[in-house]
Parts: sequence; C-alpha cells; structure tokens
Amino acid sequence: MFKHIKSDIRAVFDNDPAARSTFEVVFTYAGLHAIWAHRMAHRFFKRRWFTVARMISQFSRFMTGVEIHPGAVIGKRLFIDHGMGIVIGETCEIGDDVIIYQGVTLGGTGKEKGKRHPTIGNNVVIGSGAKVLGSFRIGDNCNIGSNSVVLREVPSNSTVVGNPGRIVKRNGERVSDRLDHTKMPDPLIDTLRFLQKEIEELREQIGHEDKQKADERRLESLQYLGDYEI
Repeated sequence: MFKHIKSDIRAVFDNDPAARSTFEVVFTYAGLHAIWAHRMAHRFFKRRWFTVARMISQFSRFMTGVEIHPGAVIGKRLFIDHGMGIVIGETCEIGDDVIIYQGVTLGGTGKEKGKRHPTIGNNVVIGSGAKVLGSFRIGDNCNIGSNSVVLREVPSNSTVVGNPGRIVKRNGERVSDRLDHTKMPDPLIDTLRFLQKEIEELREQIGHEDKQKADERRLESLQYLGDYEI
C-alpha cells in the first residue's frame, strides 16, 4: 500500500510543474485523493461489499468532483490533473503511467452487459473534455486530443483528434510525455480549407462565364441597333 502511495505522489511531481512539496500534494490534490479513495473502494468491491464500495466512491465524488466506479481497474502512477468532471465506468481498465485531464469520460454507449467500458493502455494521455465510449482498447503511447469523441479501437502509438475521433498520427515520431494541445493537427480544419479553396475556384469560373455572357448580350444589342459591323 505504501509503495503505491509513494508512486502516486511521484507521478504528481513528474507530471505537474506546479507541485512544490509533498505536503502540498498530499493535502491539496483532489485527483490524488480520488485515486486513493478508489483503491480503498476497489478492495471492498472485490470482496463483494458493493454497498460499502459505492458509498466510498460517492463520498469521493462529492469531495473531489471525480467519479470512479469501484469496479474499475486502475494501474500504477495514474495522474489526474484538475480532475473535476471526470467519470470512469465500472468495467474500465486503465494501464500504467496514464494522464487524464479534467472533464474526461471513460464510459459506455448503452445498457449492454459485461465489458462495456474502454481499456486504456500504458503511457496514454487523454486531453480535457475527451469522451472514450465503448468496449474497445486504446493502445499504448496514444494521445487523445481535447474534446475528442472516440468510439472505436485505437492502435498503439497513435494520436486521435476530432468528433468522431480520427487518427492523425500513427507509428511516426516517438510520442512525447505530454500532449501539446496547441499543436494538434485537425483533419476537419484541413477539409474546411480544401472546401474553401474549391468554392473560390468555382466563384472565379462562374464570374468568367458571367462576363462572357454579358459580352455576348452587349454584342447582340449593338448588332440589333446597327451600330456594330461584323
């Protein structure tokens, strides 16, 4: 237990440059409190003390703003940054060294039975507001962009952005330890730029055709008035 506590504290220092001291981290980091409460609730859940486990998780939700179902399986060194609004479902599995930002949902898509929540691999970064919904796997070393909605499996070493989520990087450069939200490529923006270019070209073509028609009408008018000789 103490080994897990030390590794959880170390994960905060490794991922948050604002962390100044162990005392501050232990007493003021809500994400850390939510993880510790979940570890306690999960122990009761495995012993089938479901009501006690849910009571602990609900109390933790009230105190931290992070809702983790006691049935969820969480690996080592999970870091929850500004955890308000995070929801992690019952059959969700989270690997080691995962970073989750505020507003993330790891949930299901309906009332199906059995495994209905995602499995998150190791060294995954999930950006603010992202939704990962369904029973599938997010591979190791993946980046999920802010406000992305992921509804299908993501292979390892991939970057996903958009709604619905699209893979924009795979097996390229080594995934960094942090997700730079300001430099994420967006295929939707690229598509809009392409459409804008097409619209401009069509406008030029239509303008050229309108000019030709206007010249033809002017020529017909001059011929009719006898002021133009061919």
